Amino acid sequence: MQHIRKPDWTFFSNHTHVLVCLAKNPDAPLRMVAQTIGLTERAVQRLVADLEMAGVLERSKVGRQNQYKLNFDAPLRHPLEMPRTIGEILAPLIGSSRGISP
Repeated sequence: MQHIRKPDWTFFSNHTHVLVCLAKNPDAPLRMVAQTIGLTERAVQRLVADLEMAGVLERSKVGRQNQYKLNFDAPLRHPLEMPRTIGEILAPLIGSSRGISP
């Protein structure tokens, strides 16, 4: 019987993993997001900064904690994926119909 090696890559990027976590729980501390994804908190902070600069998410302060609001209408950036939106990609991953065009 041949042993099948588990791939060391995933279909989605770490940016997408952050978006999935924050779409499911917009109040999640980045420490928890990092643990869920398997990255350092510092790496997740950089990914969130990238996503903020791209207009994909907004960070706001609620008390002492950050809250994240995703822009589900933000278009995907690669020409092969245009004109799809972030919401269309995230909807099946988060169990929502958000962002799905009719």
